[in-house]
Amino acid sequence: MSLIKLLRKQNRKLLFTTPSHAQKFFIFNKFRQFYKYDISETDTHNPQAALSEAQNRAAKIYKTNYTYFLTNGSTSGIIASVLACTKKGDKVLIWRHAHPCHHNAVVLAGCEPVYYDLPSVKDWGIPDKTTPELINIKGVKAVIVTSPSYEGIVSDIKSLKQICEKNGAYLIVDEAHGALYPFSDKLPQSAVNIADFTVQSLHKTAGGLNPTALLHVNCNINPEKALSMINTTSPSYPLLASIEANINYLNTSKGRKKIDGLITSIESMKASIKNVDFGGDDITKILIRKEGFTGYQLSEKLFDEFGIEDEKTNEISTMLLCGIGTSSMKLERLKKALLKL
Repeated sequence: MSLIKLLRKQNRKLLFTTPSHAQKFFIFNKFRQFYKYDISETDTHNPQAALSEAQNRAAKIYKTNYTYFLTNGSTSGIIASVLACTKKGDKVLIWRHAHPCHHNAVVLAGCEPVYYDLPSVKDWGIPDKTTPELINIKGVKAVIVTSPSYEGIVSDIKSLKQICEKNGAYLIVDEAHGALYPFSDKLPQSAVNIADFTVQSLHKTAGGLNPTALLHVNCNINPEKALSMINTTSPSYPLLASIEANINYLNTSKGRKKIDGLITSIESMKASIKNVDFGGDDITKILIRKEGFTGYQLSEKLFDEFGIEDEKTNEISTMLLCGIGTSSMKLERLKKALLKL
């Protein structure tokens, strides 16, 4: 039985268990269905078995050794990966300005952080990609790389994996912003079948609920023990079921068509705009700059005059994040705004 079917199954038992709302007492009525699907592990439906089966099906979809559902964001996946492949005192190589969870994972594992710096793409004011020579450091047990970056800069994961193999290090890829990659040939290649560990945030671009994410394992280390050390023993089954539904949708012809439609719409929009420069490797991250504007001025103008809020801005450019929920109507509004600059 899938998680989705398990939650839809009518429960006629007289429950004296957690959660105490018993699927019938709704403090916030608009979340009525969420309450009804919020079950306890003590329920005899055996939700843990359903979760295990759902994760096994996901591993087949992604062609990984293991795929785990995360309800504490990509952060928990990064931490579990480091805990699983290192021991106290090991050195772990991380980008100096990476997401805080990279450093926190190293500290929690009792390891020693070793830092590398990324060059800057000066014309855009953003960090450049990670290259093999930047991580070619002997004596480290693991390397954590961010690809794609917030602004959509994508590193060559195959070449990075070769360096890690040469140096006897595990490669952990923070692909939080690349959850759509495995489902479209029009997007950059995903790390899920290359790196030892890959983390993806479904909630960032793939339409998932906050803070749903995935941990993919492409080596022989099973991070289940590490995950049990940092995860709650009272997981949210509505969130876990939403992950299953999210993956199932992305893997359908309808889901893939939706992704390709998004890409086509963005390509069409870009082709019709000549007064703005576009950058980045990932088309779903609309990185723009405009002569005569700083990135902050551009961001402010889009917000104040057109009600358009960007995701991330720097001194030179600004980035507007698109995902599976970005409609053609939203892109049309953006196009009109950019043409009026």
